[in-house]
Amino acid sequence: MTEDTAPKRSAWQSFMRLPRVLRLTTYLSIALVLLLVAGLVVFVVLARRPLPQTSGTLELPGLEAEVEVVRDEHGIPQLYGDSVPDLMRAQGYVHAQERFFEMDVRRHATAGRLAELFGEDALESDLYVRTMGWRRVAERELALIKPDTRAALEAYADGVNAFLAVSSPSEIALEYTVLNAGGLDYRPEDWTAVDSLAWLKAMAWDLRGNMVEEIDRVLTTDAVGAERAAELYPPYPFADHAPIVGQGAVVDGVFEQDATTGGTRNPQRPPFTAAQREPFARLQAGLDRMPSWLGSGEGVGSNSWVVDGAHSATGEPLLANDPHLGVGLPGVWMQMGLHCRDVSAACPLDVAGVTFSGVPGVIIGHNADIAWGFTNLGPDVTDLYVERVEGDTWRYDGKARPLQVRTETIEVAGADDVEVTVRATRHGPLLSDVDDVLADVADLAPVERPPGADDTAEDAGEYAVSLAWTALQPSTTADAILALNLATDWDSFHAAIADFAVPAQNIVYADRSGHIGYQASGRVPIRKSGNDGVLPSAGWRPENDWTGEYVPYDGLPNVLDPEEGFVVTANQAVIDDEDYPYFLTGDWDLGYRSERIRTRVVEAGELSVEEMLTLQLDDLNPMAPVLTPYLLDVRLRRGYASGGQRLLRDWDFRQGADSGAAAYYNVTWRNLLELTFHDELPEETWPEGGQRWMAVMEQLLDEPTSPWWDDVTTETEVETRDDIIRAALLAARNELTSRQSPNPDDWSWGALHRLQLRSATLGESGIGVVERMFNRGGWEVAGGNAIVNATGWDAAEGYGVVWAPSVRMVVSLGDFDDSRWVNLTGVSGHPFSEHYTDQTDVWADGETLPWLFGRDAVVDAGADTLTLVPADAD
Repeated sequence: MTEDTAPKRSAWQSFMRLPRVLRLTTYLSIALVLLLVAGLVVFVVLARRPLPQTSGTLELPGLEAEVEVVRDEHGIPQLYGDSVPDLMRAQGYVHAQERFFEMDVRRHATAGRLAELFGEDALESDLYVRTMGWRRVAERELALIKPDTRAALEAYADGVNAFLAVSSPSEIALEYTVLNAGGLDYRPEDWTAVDSLAWLKAMAWDLRGNMVEEIDRVLTTDAVGAERAAELYPPYPFADHAPIVGQGAVVDGVFEQDATTGGTRNPQRPPFTAAQREPFARLQAGLDRMPSWLGSGEGVGSNSWVVDGAHSATGEPLLANDPHLGVGLPGVWMQMGLHCRDVSAACPLDVAGVTFSGVPGVIIGHNADIAWGFTNLGPDVTDLYVERVEGDTWRYDGKARPLQVRTETIEVAGADDVEVTVRATRHGPLLSDVDDVLADVADLAPVERPPGADDTAEDAGEYAVSLAWTALQPSTTADAILALNLATDWDSFHAAIADFAVPAQNIVYADRSGHIGYQASGRVPIRKSGNDGVLPSAGWRPENDWTGEYVPYDGLPNVLDPEEGFVVTANQAVIDDEDYPYFLTGDWDLGYRSERIRTRVVEAGELSVEEMLTLQLDDLNPMAPVLTPYLLDVRLRRGYASGGQRLLRDWDFRQGADSGAAAYYNVTWRNLLELTFHDELPEETWPEGGQRWMAVMEQLLDEPTSPWWDDVTTETEVETRDDIIRAALLAARNELTSRQSPNPDDWSWGALHRLQLRSATLGESGIGVVERMFNRGGWEVAGGNAIVNATGWDAAEGYGVVWAPSVRMVVSLGDFDDSRWVNLTGVSGHPFSEHYTDQTDVWADGETLPWLFGRDAVVDAGADTLTLVPADAD
């Protein structure tokens, strides 16, 4: 029988003729593959289960009429309804659809309950928040806000809870599936109005002013002495960098933009008190001793500017804003529009912009009449007090006073509950009870100790540090959000911002009538004569207290239709404080960004929408023209050593992602800071490389034998400026050779300066497969510190992006549909949604998306429409 005529064996017969061991191995392999496929199917189902329904019809209890949710191709929702309560309820529902886990984490954080979800790793944060009592303050605020605001908060909460009522944890967020798989057994509780109010405390904490600066001043002074520490804190350069408001003065407690001299027109009225003038006078007179710290800390700044019709190619105002915040997933903002179908007194809402998930209304954006943008004002709204504590009492004005004491219990997942005793003085809670650094500050702070005390427990008692902070007093900031959304002109805008207490903000303004303006907002304390807010104060001395009064709102700088025809805010000084009677802060941003924007606006004459967007991407490094000549003056051996210098010779000082010169410059800059300062400063205060350190280094470059250049770890040598610069250049050459290539032509800034977006919760779990589900990264980006395109990095840590423009927007008042915007991430908080980071590529490429506002344009661009209907509808 030939091969062709032999009977064919089936595959099964051939398989059965294999040895038994091989057949068993094959069985196991097939089973494993089937298990993997089944597991993958289950995973895909679980990962996609929380994705929201975006089309068709859903019932929403409590609605009076239908609400349409029109989403564009990026998932950005625009809501259309017939009443403000309906729109608030629908906003709560849509926020919960897309981002409830984020909302839930935020409310746990602001209540000091993160450990309930994440165990002992979150305990430190909970101790801090419980000690400050954020939730307790928010509960008191609920009784203060206006009835309309409370109604909006309650309607919003009803919408959130309607979503929770019909959703299991696995249908709400993938994070709950992962946490419950680990044994958490958790189901979210209902949302409340207080949950929304508490989130505003978290934003206020991020933008709180100079508390960190007070701590660092103490640590720096302890390390190098007051005189040398003063060299690290240059004052604001008013002669070189213009403040936000360049005209006006305070007259009889009211800021008048056309006034040329402050004071009073009524001689019978008392002038400002010494307590109001003294902080500023002390600050200016003692700059060498107690100098100002520059800026509120990188990562909490922003850019905004507005130009009038004479400076706009459209003939109508243009407004730009890009708030700079820390990077992570999901991004802090969710874009959204809230529109009454027929705008009237009964239903006046017609607004679009960026929102906080968990808070009703639009935070930054425009309505049908006005537009507004925020940057951090950064006033000094926090003070640290060194307190003398004796048992259950604290010393004040020569007497023992009882401490305010309460006990709280923190539940900890996977561990025993933790009981915390919170202590407070009249100034505020004792944060040193939960913060070791502050405990050190209590002992190191240069305050005048009690007479005769030698700092021992028997003589002076226990020293502790308390925090006075404006946000720990209830306020009506929530009222301002709704009122701002409904404002129609400058007067109603100005009235709305009066309630914006914390965090204090610079707010730029434009309207459809062609007006532009600026208003400083926020609650800024007036201090007594003994306290300048620069360093911690002795809490036992009454002259160091706050007066209990705040800078009057009418006295805060503001301007309508300024003489220049534009307003620029980028966290610089608000006004030249030589004639301004109130102390706001000495810790302004130095103004590198603001001055660059001003220069570009003046040079342009007229700006188009596209040119406004291009200016947001400006990546000129303000320090590079100053430092680069020094880097080139130091002679290095030809060849390998000088390879990086070659790139700097023709560099235009811009920090594009593909720039090799920018890479070499920044690596040199980081090494220069390390070699100059790390040997003498405590690690907590090592240079992060931003605006303040640029100013410090600019001064030191003119002092080649300054003691700062000397490396104190070398016993037999005294290094000079050129020694340290040479060492930094060579270290940078070696570092880039190791990191990227021996060939300088292959270097690029973007390869070092990458944007990594990480979830602050499960993205930091330490479990690789879990982290990969929630984190995204690897974008190579342009920009850097103190640059208009503010993709900041921390020189003490590395080159990766740690803060960035969280959203970029330009509003065209001539035609809202010509406006543009882009989010750092996307609208969704679900990691397997196509809208999780779908805007990041656009953002990283320097592009934007259409920001449509008119209903016809929105509907035409709509990709999905969901109709929310009353629960009893047919």
